[in-house]
Amino acid sequence: MRVGFGYDVHRLKDGRKLILCGVEIPCDFGCDGHSDADVALHALMDALLGALALGDIGKHFPDGDDKWRGADSTKLLSEVYKLVTQEGYYLGNADITIVLESPRIAPYIEEMRKKIAEVLSVSISEISVKATTEERLGFTGDKTGIAAYAIVLLFTG
Repeated sequence: MRVGFGYDVHRLKDGRKLILCGVEIPCDFGCDGHSDADVALHALMDALLGALALGDIGKHFPDGDDKWRGADSTKLLSEVYKLVTQEGYYLGNADITIVLESPRIAPYIEEMRKKIAEVLSVSISEISVKATTEERLGFTGDKTGIAAYAIVLLFTG
């Protein structure tokens, strides 16, 4: 088995869509980035790649390449998981924590879990998504950014 850890952070920007785990969250701001800036899926992809020492998402989807401008991170996640399965591994489970002060995303967590499970063709019971605040501390607390952490367990098949 292999374990991977991922972390990502994005600055917040007015007028952008807020997309977390492939789900659009109604909000006046979103994450700034080259792709759709789904901070949670970016952390998950880095965890998957890291578990197998395959680099990070910047290596596979460089932000200097216009091919990835505005890219749907669920499609990128699908490509990353193809690499995982080509290496002979499958997902045991994934645990994601999203750190943001607002908006409250608890009402969307089941939809997020379902979306990730669909993209990876796994059971929703293998996907955990949680949210927390940093009690108004730091860049997430002052609402200038969002962070996400992910850990995965992979097994050989």
